[in-house]
Amino acid sequence: MQTTTLSFGNMHNHGALFTNLLRARRQSFIVQNKWALPEADGMEYDQYDTPASRWVAVHDDLGRILAGIRLTPTTARCGIYTYMIRDAQRGLLDSIPDNLLYKEAPVAPQIWETSRVFVAHDVPASVRRRVHSDLVAGMCRAAREVGAAQLLGLIPAIWARFARIHGLEAEAAGPVMDIDGIENQCVMFHLGGNLH
Repeated sequence: MQTTTLSFGNMHNHGALFTNLLRARRQSFIVQNKWALPEADGMEYDQYDTPASRWVAVHDDLGRILAGIRLTPTTARCGIYTYMIRDAQRGLLDSIPDNLLYKEAPVAPQIWETSRVFVAHDVPASVRRRVHSDLVAGMCRAAREVGAAQLLGLIPAIWARFARIHGLEAEAAGPVMDIDGIENQCVMFHLGGNLH
């Protein structure tokens, strides 16, 4: 099992890993979750998959994606879009309520957003915990490499247990909300004390 951080600057060094990641996202979000998201050539993508973002992929030696996550700077801007949580708060996204944060969405170089988090549905239970751990460790490493000290994410509301298991310091950044039948909540992860 390997963990690779992809960017527009290095994806050419990793063969089909980026397209495999987008295909795995399609399987997870469009096929499994039945979300209405953009897709092309068997890949899921959106307006936040830009050169500003980074993608962390947990994969096997053949490039089969086991898990993934996208990191986007809160300072990003592409046309009218910034980052998913902020754009939802600004009313630009129909699928996410605009009252998802307790206060105004941050815009700061040391805060990045984490989104499109998934573990492939066919990852065996026997290795699922290791895949989660590798994904969290890769996320923390990638975030530190770009100068992030905090990560803001919209994740399932069971995040406190997740944070405890992985040694992450986190706090609620918004109310618990039902989105597509799943209770979600915005959470701020603090990377200062985390040694991943």
